Amino acid sequence: MQSGRTRALAGAVVASGMVAAGLLVSPSTAIGAVDSLAADPLSFGFVVAGLYLVRPLLAWPTTPLAAVVGYGYGVAVGVPIALAGVVVTVLPIFVAVGWLAGDESTEDVPTTSNGWDEGGLLERTGDAVDRYYETAGPLRGVVASRLAPIPSDVATCAAAVSDVSLRWFLVGTAVGELPWTIAAVVVGASAATATAGGIGDAGLAVSLAGLLAACLLLAGPAYRTLRSRDPLRTGNGQSTDN
Repeated sequence: MQSGRTRALAGAVVASGMVAAGLLVSPSTAIGAVDSLAADPLSFGFVVAGLYLVRPLLAWPTTPLAAVVGYGYGVAVGVPIALAGVVVTVLPIFVAVGWLAGDESTEDVPTTSNGWDEGGLLERTGDAVDRYYETAGPLRGVVASRLAPIPSDVATCAAAVSDVSLRWFLVGTAVGELPWTIAAVVVGASAATATAGGIGDAGLAVSLAGLLAACLLLAGPAYRTLRSRDPLRTGNGQSTDN
């Protein structure tokens, strides 16, 4: 069985590379270039599809692209297009990280003086992610990670290294990303020009709402986990005190 450190290492390598690429290639220039194409739905669609295809390689956030979709197609058409774009673009990352995690050697790595042993940071991170999905369940865990204001690709890597099934990953991503997508498309549809600003001033409100929804979604599993670890309770939830 793979160690938590090995799986966390695979996810960390991919996530770090994507973040570095995203820092080097900003979406602002590319998104600004599509403004003149909005009057031609066909050309606009091809360009937007291209932006979504390169998004996984450059670790661009998904909300600016959803705003661009809303700018070109409006809310009714833009929401399903943008949501499909999100689901499609997270797939390569999920598959790549899952493959790297599954391809890593299961042999123990010798302890080194810099602290990267079985009790190191990567091991604890991998174990924490595993416990999260064991407690929340695959579907609830993915939905909550998407609702929370954390980078989309980080949530994808966490699900991949935790062996979440593709079905639950796709369903959870669609459900969890829906509020963010709607907000971005609505903002884009009301904008005078296409920008890389995403949901702009509405971002704080959407972030707080998403965080609250994620907390509510995880409240039940978290309570049951804490209750099961209560040393003062036994099988039927009765206190051991007389």
